[in-house]
Amino acid sequence: MSSKKCAIIGVGYTPQGKLPDWSVRELFLEASKNAIDDAGLKTHDIDGILVELCWTDPSTQCWTLQQDLGIKVTGLCANYDSMGASGGCKVQLAQMAIQAGLCNNVLIAFVEKSATAPAVPYRMGPGPGMAHGLFGAMPGIALAAQRHKILYGTKSEQLAEVAMTFRKHACLNPIATMRKPMTLEDHQNSRMIADPLRLFDCCLVSDGGRAVVVTSAQRARSAPKRPVYIMGFGQGHVNIDLLMRHDLISTGAEKSGKTAFQMAGIEPKDVDVLGLYDATSHNVITQLEELGFCKRGEGGAFVEGGRLSLEGEFPTNTSGGMLSEVYLQGWTGIPEVVSQLRGECGERQVKDAEIGLVTNQGGFISYHSTLILRR
Repeated sequence: MSSKKCAIIGVGYTPQGKLPDWSVRELFLEASKNAIDDAGLKTHDIDGILVELCWTDPSTQCWTLQQDLGIKVTGLCANYDSMGASGGCKVQLAQMAIQAGLCNNVLIAFVEKSATAPAVPYRMGPGPGMAHGLFGAMPGIALAAQRHKILYGTKSEQLAEVAMTFRKHACLNPIATMRKPMTLEDHQNSRMIADPLRLFDCCLVSDGGRAVVVTSAQRARSAPKRPVYIMGFGQGHVNIDLLMRHDLISTGAEKSGKTAFQMAGIEPKDVDVLGLYDATSHNVITQLEELGFCKRGEGGAFVEGGRLSLEGEFPTNTSGGMLSEVYLQGWTGIPEVVSQLRGECGERQVKDAEIGLVTNQGGFISYHSTLILRR
């Protein structure tokens, strides 16, 4: 599959943080309308919709969004959920639907309402995992992080390097939730959530929404803003049950990344800006290993010395990511990398950014998608 078959031409944001006065339905509409406007389209131009349901209120689905927007979708209308991997997976599905001739312009949307919802999201139901203390996502990821620490000597200070770098980026982002600089002392004094993960190693809990519009490369040429083309993509998925893994550390990122790099015809060294799924700082370290930016076991040392900063070799999560901007099930990476490749990021703009890589990861680092984008 050659590059530049499809492109992202619209990105839609909503307010974010704690939004008790916004309903899930209102956030879906706000994100969707803003993405359509950003793409220079009208609602009737949309003929495909992909929705990732809000976990705390799944009542807004693709059918209700179609109705609320006042359009009739003729090509693709579906709800899709691969947990935190869903964002990248849905962009891939949109491209395949467009290339198959089913759609012209696909709207993809997601809303998170975890900060102010009455229900408690992302907790495990009854099962064997509870006997091992797995009451939510963080204890499961902590098992993998502890294993990485035992095998390779990964240090808490290296996890802190990730968190501090992303906080530094968030301080340059006017819509980021966490804009107070973080020191190593701040990180080390934050409470332990699940050893070795401290509070500042773990993502935020947030309300908000995001949407994007995907179209063909031919139609993208008439978009009012610079199109961001999809060069390559891939997926990789392993057992969600940690007790059934042959290897606690390995995830689907290796397969996902390899497929995407082969499709795009590039190597990790060619990437200018990254948007890595950062439910925890550990996720970043292991993804860098599995994607081929460094060897297995070397991720801790790799992130030292400012390598992921705006001035570094591989600027990563320049919005602040899920650790410091906002948690939207991985929906920080795609909009931010698109904005970077458009040159719209102001103080945090990566100079001459041409190629971006975005990952999404779900479950107990079980599901994975990779997108490689180019301006």
